[in-house]
Amino acid sequence: MGSQTTLTVATPERMGRLGRGLAALLRPGDLVLLSGELGAGKTTLTRGLGEGLGVRGAVTSPTFVIARVHPSLTGGPALVHVDAYRLGGGLDEMEDLDLDVSLPESVVVVEWGEGKVEQLSEDRLEVRIERALGGDANDEDHDPRQVTVTGLGGRWGGVDLAALGEA
Repeated sequence: MGSQTTLTVATPERMGRLGRGLAALLRPGDLVLLSGELGAGKTTLTRGLGEGLGVRGAVTSPTFVIARVHPSLTGGPALVHVDAYRLGGGLDEMEDLDLDVSLPESVVVVEWGEGKVEQLSEDRLEVRIERALGGDANDEDHDPRQVTVTGLGGRWGGVDLAALGEA
């Protein structure tokens, strides 16, 4: 078992900053699973990850193309951004994406991957984004999110995820 932290993220800008902070912890071979309702901030977080990793191309939701590869501009790992929302099956349906081939040299981020891609790696980062209680859903600038980041497996055993709250 690794470590876990829960943060309150007040704005989309801070969600992007959290993504940049997470990027500093990531290395080739890391798998990140994002979960949360529609509009929770999964793609905003991934956009921050892409900025932090220094990848090419605008990080947008890959809902209709299922997966996008963003090569590094800095010699670091590529970002493979997957949206499993429309994929009903588990890992069998995901096999066509060759994520197991991409994983060793890339950072693979899977939105809606819960229950679908955990078998790719025992070592993974799971990020759950939920609307914080008391937020005003009609006020996008003041609709805070509660983000729980959990590192699973030996890879995350010595990583201090609580430091993400300082980002």
